[in-house]
Amino acid sequence: MLEKHQKAPLFSSKNQFNETVNLSDYLGKKNVVLYFYPKDDTPGCTIEANQFTQLAGEFAKADTVVIGVSKDSCASHVDFINKFDLKVDLLADVDGELCESYGVWQEREKNGVKSMAILRSTFIIDKQGVLVEAAYGVTPEGHAQDVLDKVTHL
Repeated sequence: MLEKHQKAPLFSSKNQFNETVNLSDYLGKKNVVLYFYPKDDTPGCTIEANQFTQLAGEFAKADTVVIGVSKDSCASHVDFINKFDLKVDLLADVDGELCESYGVWQEREKNGVKSMAILRSTFIIDKQGVLVEAAYGVTPEGHAQDVLDKVTHL
């Protein structure tokens, strides 16, 4: 698992518009909140995405871009964004490479059955590409506000 003060793993992934987004695009320009969530249009993921959307203007004032990541397709992301009028970019990590590099693809047990899934996690990356925060296993409700509080103090 990643820790604070480490260099953030570089990434290159497609967003909902099938456009390539690179961490290097933001280095020296903006802070990045990279949040990983299990699946589009599920209860916890919808709460989290809606709360990040509600605070999008505040994140922008803090010179910060918010990017969500799941293993859903670009088309699924478009549907999710349109359904809830989301104001965040969503990356389609369909091959799981980004999830692996950030250590969020983990085994979980549910009803006695073990399977692999995305552990809801958030990383705050400063303009120099360094992790300011590496939070694994976060709770959706109120999480966006907690993250905003942290980025306003960068």
